[in-house]
Amino acid sequence: MSAGIVRETVHSTLQKALKDAKTAGDLELTTLPALVLDVPKKSAWGDLATTVAMNLSVSERRAPMEIAQIISKHLLPAHSDVLARADVAPPGYINLTVKRDLWFRVLAEIETQGEQYGRSTLGLGKRVLLEFVSANPTGPLHMGHGRGAAVGGALANLLRHVSYDVSTEYYINDAGRQVRLMAASVTAVNNQTSLPEDGYQGAYIHDLAKQLRAFPQPVPNVAHWACARLLEGIKADLQAFNITFDRWFSEQKELFDSGAVDQALNVLRQQGYLFEQDGALWFRSTAFGDDKDRVVKKQDGEYTYLASDIAYHLSKLKREPQYDLLINVWGADHHGYIPRMQAAVEAFGYPKDRLKVILVQIVNLLRGGQRVTMSKRAGEMVTVREVFEEVGADAAKFIFLTRRADSQLDFDLELAKQQSAENPVYYVQYAHARVASLFRVARERGIDVPVTGSVDWSVLNSPDDLDLIKPLAEYPALLEASAQALEPHRLTYYLQDLAGRLHAYYYKHRILPPVLERELDSQDHLKPVAQEADQGRKGEVLTPALTAARLCLFRVVQTVIRNGLGILGVTAPERM
Repeated sequence: MSAGIVRETVHSTLQKALKDAKTAGDLELTTLPALVLDVPKKSAWGDLATTVAMNLSVSERRAPMEIAQIISKHLLPAHSDVLARADVAPPGYINLTVKRDLWFRVLAEIETQGEQYGRSTLGLGKRVLLEFVSANPTGPLHMGHGRGAAVGGALANLLRHVSYDVSTEYYINDAGRQVRLMAASVTAVNNQTSLPEDGYQGAYIHDLAKQLRAFPQPVPNVAHWACARLLEGIKADLQAFNITFDRWFSEQKELFDSGAVDQALNVLRQQGYLFEQDGALWFRSTAFGDDKDRVVKKQDGEYTYLASDIAYHLSKLKREPQYDLLINVWGADHHGYIPRMQAAVEAFGYPKDRLKVILVQIVNLLRGGQRVTMSKRAGEMVTVREVFEEVGADAAKFIFLTRRADSQLDFDLELAKQQSAENPVYYVQYAHARVASLFRVARERGIDVPVTGSVDWSVLNSPDDLDLIKPLAEYPALLEASAQALEPHRLTYYLQDLAGRLHAYYYKHRILPPVLERELDSQDHLKPVAQEADQGRKGEVLTPALTAARLCLFRVVQTVIRNGLGILGVTAPERM
């Protein structure tokens, strides 16, 4: 699949112009530079821009503006079938305006490729292990876990869409102090004794104690028993969120019971990266840039969390066939943990950038304008399940992805339930449903929706038409850039923008005859915002050719919205 017919065509045209400039003796071009195309900040500057002239300045020993003029001369008129303009701007930009016919080819490409549109071979042959959520089985999933699930699930889909071979994994922290503390809390409630210091509270602890009392036989290990039940709830919540994992990795069984922790530490010892001091065992992480060495085994003989995490990452690194990249989605409170884990990766002989960490900031839950306090240990929290039940999984997932993962997020429960333009997921989903409604009415009234190959695109001759088409051409490049940056929220931004353009176009231009539009408007649940309402429909003359072209245009926009929502893990409804 291509990364976009417009970009590929313009890229090829630039390459030809550079070769022509070399053949003519206008440029030396001992090496052909990388050609990067960007969208200018202002539409008046053109459709695409390149800095290739500035990149060539040193090797050509000439001013960027002079080089830009030379390249521009070889772009036009030789390539007037592709380009309408090639303008030079300081300090050496070449701003390119694409012929309208090339934009129309994008529509045919989308219709032909359908759900495959936007796929590319960017990650072909590269294996990725993506670990996310990995919440301790000491309580229900909270909002932070929900956001991490949304980020991880969308990222997995995004990477697969550009051909990475992605495996997903949940690390079950079912060993260690927090699990013992949770079990002690359940036991204390069951025995009607005082909770341990820093013990867990909340209704779920009392529910577990009640189940423990009713269990038909003695429970030899309350920690394992309680973890198993809490994990069942976590899996059910994630299933309701449509988040799945290829593997659930148990810290207790696969690291401690198997002896993998000792084996990993022995590898570090053999490399000279472990030492004893003050009765404890230390990892010499400063050898790899960490600000201080770290304890892996305490004076009392208990392993630290770092010890098992080191063993876990060695397990990831050693798996066959090897993964080219390990991605962890962690809470922002683990920021200081990154250098020590990358130090461990290096100590095992791998480049530290084999491990990438995405930090997910906290979610501030608002209800009625007031922040809701959330503390798992005190039992004062709103669970992910409660939020799903109130606003729906689609709304929760989309809103979780409306900001960068490392930015704090305010989640307004009331906003998430609104059927308005202010609710981002409703706004985008309604764009998809709006097109479906158009097609239903058209079919019921005998209006044919032709394929793009039989459409006269020349009737789409207004700036608004191109304003809706151009973002469609950028979709493949957006997916690649989002995947490379590990930032699925970029797709959320894109879909909001595209939906806004479609809604604005709908209110400004006729798609169907007036009598049918009135029928549609009477069913409209999404009223236009002020700047969209009645901007020109009344005076517009609708011809059969224009109806056909606009219906086809809306159909391909709908395809891209549906594809994008699918990557985010959000449904694309036909009716709302």
